[in-house]
Amino acid sequence: MAYSAGKLKKELIGNGCIMAATVFWGINYAFTKALVPDWMSAEAVSAVRLLGGCLLFWLTSLFIHCEKLDSGSMIRAIFSGLALFGCIYLFVVALKYGSAIDISIIMTLQPVFVIAIEVLFLRRRPGFLEYVGMAVSLAGAVMIILCGSNSAHAASNYLLGDFLAIVAGICFAVYLVILAKPTSRYSPVSLLRWVFLYSAIPGLFLVPSFFNMPLLECDSLAPWLEIGFILVGPTYLAYLFNQPAIHDIGPVLSALYQYLVPVVAAISAVMLGVDSLRWQQVVAMAIIVAGMILTNFGKKSEKSRA
Repeated sequence: MAYSAGKLKKELIGNGCIMAATVFWGINYAFTKALVPDWMSAEAVSAVRLLGGCLLFWLTSLFIHCEKLDSGSMIRAIFSGLALFGCIYLFVVALKYGSAIDISIIMTLQPVFVIAIEVLFLRRRPGFLEYVGMAVSLAGAVMIILCGSNSAHAASNYLLGDFLAIVAGICFAVYLVILAKPTSRYSPVSLLRWVFLYSAIPGLFLVPSFFNMPLLECDSLAPWLEIGFILVGPTYLAYLFNQPAIHDIGPVLSALYQYLVPVVAAISAVMLGVDSLRWQQVVAMAIIVAGMILTNFGKKSEKSRA
């Protein structure tokens, strides 16, 4: 009985952590779109996330025990930090040009990018269903790109926004692949304080964008609350919650929550008036999710045969 209660508590905590992270990530799309470029430049928002995230993780490390990284893990932290810099910066620039809802859907392709990296560089051999699932998901992404011009909120450079979102997704996939081994060995803060440190170093070059920001002359509290949320929620807490969730409920269930991110992004974007939901987006999202389900099923089938 005690074991069942303990297991239930563990699952509740795990689901709570990943659900909170999902909400943070989803709202992040709408808030970033609302800030850029009216109140802050893409460079300024990126600098706040990179430098602020670094500061928060190092401050947290002062109050908890952190393991020392070995040389191999430190090298991985360096390269993953650079990949994280690319992901955050390109993600924010993508939202400057593209639709918040479109980009949130495109970013669900990260598992496809992870598999592609493993195939190209780690000599992994996916099964037939995994290839089919990847193809189906990519078809959904193509639909998003081709239908982007139909949006009432579409910018003149929506294609650039979609392209940058794809590159940002690839950067995050590289980040995940590089950190796969250290993540299982170290606590989140022990690892992330170094990752964010190495991502903050190139982020220093974005600091000049802080000067002459319209936000500095803003009398409204809303933009300040939005950038504060972006720093604390999706940049700090979401990364902090993600690893315990994977530990408590497993990577498969944690990954399924990622499909809720576009739902949260769509609701928040429509409520803020920064985007509108179209039927093409719903269909494309359904196609991508179907492809991911096929990919996951194929992955499980390959593992069961091994």
